[in-house]
Amino acid sequence: MYEVRVEAEFAAAHFLKDFHGKCERLHGHNYRVLAHARGQSLDEGGMLVDFGVLKKALREVCASLDHSHLNDIPDFCQNPSAERIAELIYRRLTALVPAVPLWAVDVYETPTSRARYYA
Repeated sequence: MYEVRVEAEFAAAHFLKDFHGKCERLHGHNYRVLAHARGQSLDEGGMLVDFGVLKKALREVCASLDHSHLNDIPDFCQNPSAERIAELIYRRLTALVPAVPLWAVDVYETPTSRARYYA
């Protein structure tokens, strides 16, 4: 089994509507996003995925979220948790580069707090 990973970042604001604590107030994060592709076979060039293809797609998806108020994105139902952000990025990436064997997306809100989505 082979796995490759690329990463990108974006900054955004959000609040969690149905959370009771400090995260129910408007605040922001510098999100770190990791996209993992996984598969059992390599192409003729000896690669699972061209890093450049996956990195470009991930940067495009992250750019669409950068410096936004995540609560304004309908997919999040007013609760843009790290888990929902990871799922949205996963779905947007698979739509953008369907030939890439995307396995998982990790979203870090802080260096020590991560959520992962995989289908």
